[in-house]
Amino acid sequence: MDSNGVPPAQEMETFLPQHEKGKEVEEKKYTLTKDAESGEYDPFEDRQLENPTSPTDTLAHLLKASLGTGILAMPKAFSASGLIAGIFFTILVAVVCTHCAYVLIKCAHVLYKKTKKPAMSFPEVAEASLLNGPEWGKRWAYSFRIFILTSLFLTYFGTCSVYSVIIAKNILQVVQLYIKGTEDLSIRIIIVLLLIPLIFMVWIKNLKYLAPVSMIANLFMGLGLGITVYFLVGTGELNIGKVALIKSPVKWPEFFSLTIFAMEAIGVVMPLENSMKTPKALLGYCGVLNKGMSGVTVVYILLGFLGYLRYGEDVMDTISSNLGQPGDPQVYIILAQVVKVSIAIAVYCTFGLQFFVCIEIMWNAIKDKFTKRPDFADYVMRTIMVTLCVSLAVAVPSIGPLMSVIGALCFSLLGLIAPAFIEVVTYWDIGYGPYKYLIWKNVFVLIFGLFALIFGTKLAIIGIINDSA
Repeated sequence: MDSNGVPPAQEMETFLPQHEKGKEVEEKKYTLTKDAESGEYDPFEDRQLENPTSPTDTLAHLLKASLGTGILAMPKAFSASGLIAGIFFTILVAVVCTHCAYVLIKCAHVLYKKTKKPAMSFPEVAEASLLNGPEWGKRWAYSFRIFILTSLFLTYFGTCSVYSVIIAKNILQVVQLYIKGTEDLSIRIIIVLLLIPLIFMVWIKNLKYLAPVSMIANLFMGLGLGITVYFLVGTGELNIGKVALIKSPVKWPEFFSLTIFAMEAIGVVMPLENSMKTPKALLGYCGVLNKGMSGVTVVYILLGFLGYLRYGEDVMDTISSNLGQPGDPQVYIILAQVVKVSIAIAVYCTFGLQFFVCIEIMWNAIKDKFTKRPDFADYVMRTIMVTLCVSLAVAVPSIGPLMSVIGALCFSLLGLIAPAFIEVVTYWDIGYGPYKYLIWKNVFVLIFGLFALIFGTKLAIIGIINDSA
């Protein structure tokens, strides 16, 4: 951190605490000052950035963070809700997720003034909200910070396990097509074989060197999605008669879990805000956040709608698995393998950037114990963590249920319930508006989050058990 407490402007790094201090020091750091109360302190004037991002840059980063591998599961999500219900439910999830990200940024701006800090990470915002909120919350402030850190770790660790399964699934399908005698080859073997390449990827320590890898990932993912859309609209019938318009409510939690996993980008909201010279441009009806998430929502609805309409109830956990069916022309078979290889490469290249979050959280927690040989300890830690991540994928090689668990359990807590709670305690002394509408609004968000958390997790665990049987 620099003298003003501003973290470096790096997308996946800046939401992480750059230091770990005792509770006593933290309370002093967040003490409410008269300048903050009077509104004299302008955190954005005080923010010093070597390379600040423009609203256009931030929009590009937001689109990149939101249009991830989860988009491949949107047709499967639509198969759990129905064609028409899927459209409305996707809009609902987008509105709630975007609003919660909006709330987190808005509360951060309030807390900047209260604490006289020009920038904060997500865990710091959580801690500051309680330290400057009701009296009963101060004792829980540091615990809340640790809760957010733990949730971030579990979310990205689980996401990387899903990534390893997606890579293995696409490789396995290509291998089984072109190599005889591999029809009974287990996906678990492919996942284990990925361990060494993934370790090498995670050994890259500097985000600077991961940036070109990320660009390669974007190119291959764009190629894969482009060909996929061609398959959906140009190679077969879109028959509305073979799909359900509205499914039974029993299946809806699966839809919400998958869609929350796909759309939620709460982990990158504060890094993007911290790197902007004009953070207020994120907010507002026509702000960067609303523009970006509106575009993301349209793309997700389009792929989910067309994918379910094209393949109906036969749609698989990821739409790429449906491409290139037996009996298709040879050119379609080849294009399908291009999609699968492209997605496998794209997800592999993205793995290191996503896993960087887990590494930073874990290293900050243990680095003081390894002062003699920190580099060696760092490499050992990275190797052990990747091995555990791959082991989870070997134990649960089911893309859909694993996505659902992470979406329902981790993203519901981190992206829905936590921001609603932060807003309540941040506005404790400011007021909740006419008829206490902030309270009622956050009660709705809380109910929505708990619905996804409880029922989505239950269905996902049942799905994992059934797939393992």
